[in-house]
Order: sequence, then structure tokens, then C-alpha cells
Amino acid sequence: MIGWGQIDYGAALSAVVAALLIAAARGRGRDVLATGALAAAIGPLAWNAILRAAHGDQFFTDAPVTVFPVSWQDTGSGVFTLAAASLGYGLDPLAAQPARTSIRYALLAAVAALLVDIYLY
Repeated sequence: MIGWGQIDYGAALSAVVAALLIAAARGRGRDVLATGALAAAIGPLAWNAILRAAHGDQFFTDAPVTVFPVSWQDTGSGVFTLAAASLGYGLDPLAAQPARTSIRYALLAAVAALLVDIYLY
């Protein structure tokens, strides 16, 4: 089970990587960038807090694929980030835009959280 320091580090790193990905995709403004970064921090933080509270040690087993050792814990971080980003974008900065625009940025945030979780902590 990972500790709170590692959870906080992963959440912060996910936010930074999400912001970089969204900026590279020519995010529409600071609000789009901030929403994606915030979702990429909140998603992994919430998911890992749930795993800690439920003593979910079994979720940390990596797949036996050397180049992509994803675990259920990693996947949960991506899914929670996708949900948070979709909700965030739909409620404010991209509410008037087509859904495909919102989901494109939400997916970038989720991919950032997933990759950070797999490879960086």
C-alpha cells in the first residue's frame, strides 16, 4: 500500500503532466488547462484514498507486460481522472463547446494520470 506522501506526489505530478499535454494540444485557455490539471490531481488522489481506506492491496499487481505494466490501481487513476475532467469541462470552461472537444481534453488529462501512475510512482 502506498503512503500519503507518495499519493500526493503522484497527484501533483499527474497535474503537471496533464497541463503539459493539454498545452501541447493547444488548450483554449488557462481555464481549460487548469481544469485538466485539477482533474488529473483529484482523480488519482480520490482513487488512491479509496484504496487506502478499503485496504485494496490486490489492486497494485502489475500486468506481466514489460513495456506496459499497468495495474488495476493505475487504471483506476485514469478512470477517475476521466470522470473528473469530463464533469469539470462540461460544467464550466467547455460547456458551450461540442462534446468531442470536452472529451478530447478529458482524455488527455486521463492519459497523463494513467502514464504517470504506471511509470513514475
